[in-house]
Amino acid sequence: LKADGKVIITPTAEEMKAWDIDVTPEGTGLPSGSGTPSQGATIFTQKCAFCHGDKGQGGLAATSEVLVGTKPWFEKGNPRSVAPRTIGNYWPYATTIFDYVRRAMPFDKPGSLTNDEVYAIVAWLLNQNKIIGDNEVMNAQTLPKVQMPALDIFVPDPRPWPEVQ
Repeated sequence: LKADGKVIITPTAEEMKAWDIDVTPEGTGLPSGSGTPSQGATIFTQKCAFCHGDKGQGGLAATSEVLVGTKPWFEKGNPRSVAPRTIGNYWPYATTIFDYVRRAMPFDKPGSLTNDEVYAIVAWLLNQNKIIGDNEVMNAQTLPKVQMPALDIFVPDPRPWPEVQ
């Protein structure tokens, strides 16, 4: 406890490592493990369908996101969204899906999925969005190679990252 009343807690190296789980678009940070769409279907039904619907179409929760859909979310010349932003029409990188699912899902137990479960769920989601085939295996080598349909709608930010002290 400092004189100004603030508590300073310095995390241990082990605690820092547990939080250092970011994954880049190129796949840096992806852990070992693997999963297929068929494995993901079972896990999705058990752990995701309540909120997202049995086919990723949206579920019972008020904040439920539609995950599956390939209809373009916008039309050129029409500034209004015409479809929900889904994995199949909006997300630019498959690795970002892995990163998000691993950190934030399921909603009631974020971070509780194993790496194999996350790879399997991501494989199922990519398959349902017609991005990968039924028998493809997602892992640290294959996931970064997935070409997302919406990649070209994003413009890279040319600004340099600030130095971290």
